[in-house]
Amino acid sequence: MPTAQSFAVIGAGILGAAVAAELLRRYPSAQVALFEKEHRVAAHQSSHNSGVVHAGLYYKPGSLKAKLCRRGVDLIKNYCAEKALPYERCGKLVVALDEAEEQRLNAIHATALANGVPEVSMLGPAGLREIEPNATGRAALHSPHTAIVDYAAVTQALVGDVQRAGGVLRTGCTVDRIEDRDDVALLHTSAGEFRVERVISCAGAQSDRLARASGAGNQPRIVPFFGQYFLLEEQHRQILNGLVYPVPDPRYPFLGVHLTKRVDGSMTIGPNAFLSLSREKYSGLGLDPKDLIATLGNAGFWRFSAANASAAIRELRSVASRGFFVDQAARYVPSLAGASITPLPRGIRAQAMDARGKLLDDFALDRSERVLHVRNAPSPGATSSLAMAEHLVSLLD
Repeated sequence: MPTAQSFAVIGAGILGAAVAAELLRRYPSAQVALFEKEHRVAAHQSSHNSGVVHAGLYYKPGSLKAKLCRRGVDLIKNYCAEKALPYERCGKLVVALDEAEEQRLNAIHATALANGVPEVSMLGPAGLREIEPNATGRAALHSPHTAIVDYAAVTQALVGDVQRAGGVLRTGCTVDRIEDRDDVALLHTSAGEFRVERVISCAGAQSDRLARASGAGNQPRIVPFFGQYFLLEEQHRQILNGLVYPVPDPRYPFLGVHLTKRVDGSMTIGPNAFLSLSREKYSGLGLDPKDLIATLGNAGFWRFSAANASAAIRELRSVASRGFFVDQAARYVPSLAGASITPLPRGIRAQAMDARGKLLDDFALDRSERVLHVRNAPSPGATSSLAMAEHLVSLLD
């Protein structure tokens, strides 16, 4: 056990809430304070996401990402059962439309097996239709254990656990920087200074700024990308039993349009992925001049843009035309052709990018004597949150 008995956790999204709860589970007598700059918890990525509990199909075997995803699935499922939170094991099909996609799908199948994903199987057109009668394709990978939840509700439940265990939630309190001194970590906040013995920062879209202000390295930098989901009209709520995804295309950095069921029974298509003009604004243009200047002043972003021009053109079409968006979904579910869709509040992905313009694919941390910064928590970050909390707290030993 670490000698520290006072902890601060920065950020009351699902990861920060999980870390605070894990600290109090391991060290019940410790003082734990959870800081959140907004006036509510789960204000950003934790309430602006697909709600999918990913099974671990795509991630490099042996990577931290793969290990934490598989552990995270079990922890989220058990936690939802304990708290009577919605958890629906609806299953997922990753659908190949042509021979090249089928070859890539076979590789994904091998990765899923290496990661220990249970009961995954390859299906032909007939098997695909048995699972999803309204879908079509050349082949599909079936992941029956992929599930959906409400991550905002999970976050709220975790914060409730923290408070019942004696932890303190400080909302509306911005942490500007953290001083790592010999004897204490000093938090400089909008509500004054706070002294604790250890800090874990889960600052999401602001993680790079807080890390740099606290003396950590300049890289990686956060570049925000928005993802727009659309709600299908009522008549299409039952068009699928579960989730239908495309086969990832290695030419593009993001997955592409897929169909996602939600725990309230609604059916969505999305998301697209395009540069966001802010890190945390979800309506209208979503413009924050400070955020946009930071992105445009990042040399890594321009290197990324030059390498992904074709992807940007594809995504721009999906941003500009709802018809194009629906057409992409109808490639997998033909009866959706011409369907009406309604935009949902967009999400913004806090994507860490290195100086070469490469998107970081795994979790990234910065450590000093008393402070641990989470610099990147990519998808499946929400799925992995409870497992990641275990991992982060174990690093304090």
